[in-house]
Amino acid sequence: MLSEISIHNFAIIEHLEVTFDEGLTVLTGETGAGKSIIIDAVQLLAGARGSQEFIRHGAKKAELEGMFTIDDEHHPVFGKLSEFGIECEDGSIILRRDLNANGKTTCRVNGKLVTIASLREIGSQLIDIHGQHDNQELMHEKRHIHLLDQFAGSKLAEAHRNYIDIYHHYTKLKRRLETANENEQQVAQRIDLYSFQLKEIDNAELVIGEEEELEEEKLKLQHFNRIFERLNTAYESISGDNHALDWVGSAMSDLEDAASIDKDLESHSEIISTSFYSLQDTAHELKNIIDRMEFDPTRLPVVEDRLAMLVSLKRKYGATIEDVLIYREKIAEDLDQLLNRDERLVLEQEKLAQLEKDLAVEANELSIIRQESAVLLEDAIMQQLKELHMEKSSFKVSISRKASNNYDSNGFDEVVFLISTNLGEPLKPLVKIASGGELSRIMLALKTIFSKHQGITSIIFDEVDTGVSGRVAQAIADKIAMISTHSQVLCISHLPQVAAMADHHLLIRKEVKGNRTTTAVAEITDLDRTKELSRMLSGAEVTSLTLQHADELLTMADERKTTFRI
Repeated sequence: MLSEISIHNFAIIEHLEVTFDEGLTVLTGETGAGKSIIIDAVQLLAGARGSQEFIRHGAKKAELEGMFTIDDEHHPVFGKLSEFGIECEDGSIILRRDLNANGKTTCRVNGKLVTIASLREIGSQLIDIHGQHDNQELMHEKRHIHLLDQFAGSKLAEAHRNYIDIYHHYTKLKRRLETANENEQQVAQRIDLYSFQLKEIDNAELVIGEEEELEEEKLKLQHFNRIFERLNTAYESISGDNHALDWVGSAMSDLEDAASIDKDLESHSEIISTSFYSLQDTAHELKNIIDRMEFDPTRLPVVEDRLAMLVSLKRKYGATIEDVLIYREKIAEDLDQLLNRDERLVLEQEKLAQLEKDLAVEANELSIIRQESAVLLEDAIMQQLKELHMEKSSFKVSISRKASNNYDSNGFDEVVFLISTNLGEPLKPLVKIASGGELSRIMLALKTIFSKHQGITSIIFDEVDTGVSGRVAQAIADKIAMISTHSQVLCISHLPQVAAMADHHLLIRKEVKGNRTTTAVAEITDLDRTKELSRMLSGAEVTSLTLQHADELLTMADERKTTFRI
């Protein structure tokens, strides 16, 4: 539910913080006091279009912030938050929106910056706002099939899961076949290209690690003379006359003689002996290396050409030899599919035909369940319309079938809600109903049925009771209160019957502070509430009779709420 909203410098509101509770909250007050401004603020938090005109005169920006608390861990809003990478702890969701005088808008959800489009997607999972002439979800024909499916419940949900599994395989294969049906010239060009690339890579006989070895060999060839000279010098330094080996050998003899007398010198003697024989072995190996060294002037160009060829292949097919070989495997597979495409297409066409048959079976099952549920929904809606004193109205759920082989994620059904508000008049699409009073009652009838299925956190009614009175007003009040048993409801109303049904009654009034008008909100109870209902009944003058009538309304409201909340 919407727990709290904070408003700064918005329209005539300088600063306002309002706390909301579960159930039905009714906002009343004089015309122009700022009731609809509060709803406008909630709409902007839900992603509605804003403008600089909303910013309070003299302020640089308007700041709006709302906190929602969600107890249901399976609520669809959490999936939407996850989709946008937004964290949510303890089921609290904070929406914030700043409107700047320069025209820029900043939106945040739980502190993370988001676009207006993202805010709108998240807000649609939390708030459902209805005005007298608004075209909300119930007024959108594309949403009717989802509302019917929600009403149908778990039986349809299970059938839809079976359908959607096949549908995903079907659409994936269908897209692949559509892609495969390119013209023959394009296919021939791709075959030629892949064949050339495959031949070029295979002719190179690539070996992983070869490039590093060639670079090392190239370096040795480029510095052959330097290496040869240094090896000879090193060998002469070790094995030449009166050089290292001679001196180390002399030291070894001297230490061996000394160690024969002083045992403490044996370890040093052994080190010198080991060093002598190691140097002797190294000198022998160096001599063998020098004897084998032979410079081949033709080898360096071969190595350089091979390296250049490898660079060329990497430039075309990948950053490394490994990447080139991976690319080679890919085009080999693609080439095989192209060369055998006719045979493969026949097999996949057969598979697609079988999937389409399976899809038709599952879609037909969905349609049967919808047909059965439509009858129940029609009866339920007609009962609601009767209670709203629209006995002569007719409501029908029209289910038609799409063109052959035309499936979407919902099957092959198209669902449209039809209604006739006058006896003898033909049924027409719900979206074409124009009368404000009738539209309000139809919407409430539908909302009473669907509020328990939609999972919307907060439902807001903005003067949907305009233009009605008497028994119709009481019926509308009952419906709004009934909806509040399934969702939090905020309602702006001028009807005392609706205000009397409230669980929480907020009085909106204007105040003048420092020669500026602002809006104030206070929850009223007991005598203050009786006085407000009396004002709504009679206008500005409150009499003992109107106070008595207001008390009676409140008593009757408590009794009526008890009957449908048991």
